Amino acid sequence: QVQLVESGGGLVQAGGSLRLSCVASGRTFSSYTMGWFRQDPGKEREFVSAIRWNGVSTYYADSVKGRFTISRDNAKNTVYLQMNSLKPEDTAVYYCAASRGNWGTANRPTEYAYWGQGTQVTVSS
Repeated sequence: QVQLVESGGGLVQAGGSLRLSCVASGRTFSSYTMGWFRQDPGKEREFVSAIRWNGVSTYYADSVKGRFTISRDNAKNTVYLQMNSLKPEDTAVYYCAASRGNWGTANRPTEYAYWGQGTQVTVSS
């Protein structure tokens, strides 16, 4: 069982930056692929980024590539999402998730067994 707690969301102007954090409970954090997803009300949950257990492999949605950076610190059981050059369309609730599934399908929400409660990110124009 893994419990995930996100933090770092908030209100920021377009062009600004935020860093989201997700702290995981449990001793097996380093064995999980970690992902970030986002969701607007009435829309499907959207893949943002994922990072493999060793931190070497990363994966980004085209919409955030070059602006967002995912990283992890296995010693702290924490995964981060650095978000730069934020746009109003980045506004959503952001969720972190943990998976032991196939890296090749790390962009699919169904690959993730554990989810945090979400943190709101609002980007004003």
